[in-house]
Amino acid sequence: MAYDDPTTLVSTDWLAQHLQDPDLRVIDASWYLPDAGRDPRAEYQTAHIPGARFFDIDEIADLRSDLPHMAPPVEKFISRMRAMGIGDGHHVVIYDGAGAYSAPRVWWTFRLMGKSDVAVLDGGFPKWQAEGRAVEDLPPVVRDRHMTVQRQAHLVKDVTQVAAASKLSDYAIIDARSPGRFAGTDPEPRPGLRSGHIPGSRNVHFEALLNADGTMKSPDDLRAVFEAAGVNLKKPAITSCGTGVTAAILNLALEVMGHRNHAVYDGSWTEWGMYDDLPVATGPA
Repeated sequence: MAYDDPTTLVSTDWLAQHLQDPDLRVIDASWYLPDAGRDPRAEYQTAHIPGARFFDIDEIADLRSDLPHMAPPVEKFISRMRAMGIGDGHHVVIYDGAGAYSAPRVWWTFRLMGKSDVAVLDGGFPKWQAEGRAVEDLPPVVRDRHMTVQRQAHLVKDVTQVAAASKLSDYAIIDARSPGRFAGTDPEPRPGLRSGHIPGSRNVHFEALLNADGTMKSPDDLRAVFEAAGVNLKKPAITSCGTGVTAAILNLALEVMGHRNHAVYDGSWTEWGMYDDLPVATGPA
């Protein structure tokens, strides 16, 4: 199916038709784990969708935190978006070089800042390129634009809130990591972290939500994946992963399904697995 919802997912056809719209802004939000051996900024400079700006997830973040790429303070987000020529009245479409990996995290960041006119490109840059669509290596022409932000605090959870949710079982806690990492049988890629998962959480590996071409499965198929994993979709949801990036793929899928009450545990396993006083479960959910 082709998604054409400018608040969640849009197809490559949709973006191609709207690429020249004066108030459309496109963002390349590519980000990779260090062992991927890929440089997202260098790849952007080599080829990107015409007019796209580069969003550096590691820099547009709360650098006061010891945890990686935590959500940026409001003032920093506003400053960086104005410098990128993105502001009020713009519709934003976000993509990444993996298909659907880091773009949903930036979609969630915009929503955290109260911006709803923002969507992810379904299938991302790989699908755009496979279809032979236009790319360029030129930097965009940027004009400063005012941005107003209203932070939506309910869209993010901290470790204290997640610990309470784990104990009370009043939220569905959903982990986007691989089954091996969730079960504790595979080591964590970051040294010093315990292996396992938050007690009471369920495992929905983000790849299970995607088709072979990196596009999102249909709402009915998405629902079936969550239900097969034992997720109670009647509860509000908290998503988690390694560092809060791929967790947002789950949030995007939930939103597409019509499940509106969901948040990201921003510290995710990098934070939870660090503290010996927090309980850890192992094995399948």
